[in-house]
Amino acid sequence: MTETIEAPALSTRRRWTVLAICASALFLVGLDTTIVTVGLSEIGHGLGVGEQRTAWLVDAYTVTFASLLVTAGAVADRFGRRRVFQTGLVVFALSSLACAMAPTAEFLVAARVVQGIGASMLSPVALAIVVNAMPDPRERAQAIGVWGAMFGLSMAVGPVTGGALIGLFGWRAVFWINVPVVLIAFVLVRALVPESRGPRPRRLDMPGQLLLIALLWITVATLIEGPRLGWTAPIVLGGYAALILLGVVFVRVESRVDQPLIEPGLFLIPSFAGAILGAVAVFVAFSVTLLTTTLFLQHVHGWTPVVAGAATLPMAVTATLCAPLSGYLVGRIGPRTPLLLAGACLTAGGVLLLGLGNGPLLPVLVAAYLCIGAGVGFANAPITDTAVGGLPPHRAGVASGTASTARQLGTALGIALAGSAVAAAPTEDFLTAALPALLTVTACGIILLVVADAAKGRPRNSQPEQSATSPDR
Repeated sequence: MTETIEAPALSTRRRWTVLAICASALFLVGLDTTIVTVGLSEIGHGLGVGEQRTAWLVDAYTVTFASLLVTAGAVADRFGRRRVFQTGLVVFALSSLACAMAPTAEFLVAARVVQGIGASMLSPVALAIVVNAMPDPRERAQAIGVWGAMFGLSMAVGPVTGGALIGLFGWRAVFWINVPVVLIAFVLVRALVPESRGPRPRRLDMPGQLLLIALLWITVATLIEGPRLGWTAPIVLGGYAALILLGVVFVRVESRVDQPLIEPGLFLIPSFAGAILGAVAVFVAFSVTLLTTTLFLQHVHGWTPVVAGAATLPMAVTATLCAPLSGYLVGRIGPRTPLLLAGACLTAGGVLLLGLGNGPLLPVLVAAYLCIGAGVGFANAPITDTAVGGLPPHRAGVASGTASTARQLGTALGIALAGSAVAAAPTEDFLTAALPALLTVTACGIILLVVADAAKGRPRNSQPEQSATSPDR
């Protein structure tokens, strides 16, 4: 049995310092999910890669990150959270350095895969460190509120930061910026963050892990390469068949494991299945909006990456403002109301995007960004609450890990969908080509409204059973 190492009692100042250090790593993880998006055209031109394949530069990171989240948390619980966290920082820094110096697109994609491995060691592990450092439930709940807001903020400000860095220093700067930040975080972690391990670390489910990696990669590869190869090409048809076969095998394998990577039985619980569907929908809508509109502004209207990135600022503002309000509402009245607000905002944003070619550009675009940012901000807390609410403690960790995987999967799917629709679209037909992607945003909002209808409210001032569980674990 693994020895349990509990963190020593820390002062209030030290506890919140630990949160700040871990949150800075989380910020980088979210930032690198979206910071590249606004610069895909610049990177493609710089490395000579076709527009249709630039989605790999984002999804190589997000798919790897999504597929390893749960296993990284289990490894950290067994071998030491600070140790795995520091390892993740080193991997993230070295891979960022490799990304910044990439001579070819293939090299950059490979480096992004390694960067995703490093990111998977940061997000869930940092959360476990924070939870372990804050034993008081009230203080822990406040810290997790800050944590959730930081993740949403990092995702939303990525395009703004990326556009500014590309405009000032070129596309390689979006990777160079990681290195000094990670080095500072590494020194602070070593000096101030105590070591801890899980009292009952989960067994590693390697068959499930390998099957999940294969499922996610084949899904995204089919979406990205399908338009280029043809949806009825033999290799694409083989992809469909492989997905069906692997899906069946995955369910059978995971159903027979005592501690599965993803527990299939949880999907028989309507609230949990709805939360996972909602998590995918929210981040599909967000990433489709981000890629489609930034490409539209650059390709059709001739905006520079820095201006296109700055235009997304309203989305970052509302995502940041609505996240803590959503957490407050979930704590007071349960998840249903914030989920309804999230669904309504995403639906309205999708409808506004459909009118991009029928009126003044800026008012329509800003209104759409405000709505979609609010939808993302309102959605995170209730999705986590709905996923784990009512489950016994021994199942809540797997449930929240699955929800985190669903978020990253949604991001990867959204990038693949939008990229396959508009990456190579002629300027004059851009909005026509983008129509399926923009309709997807509206559809995602409607899906969230359906999920909200199935979510149960909770009595006033009650707390979820697993209040320490976060979107990123």
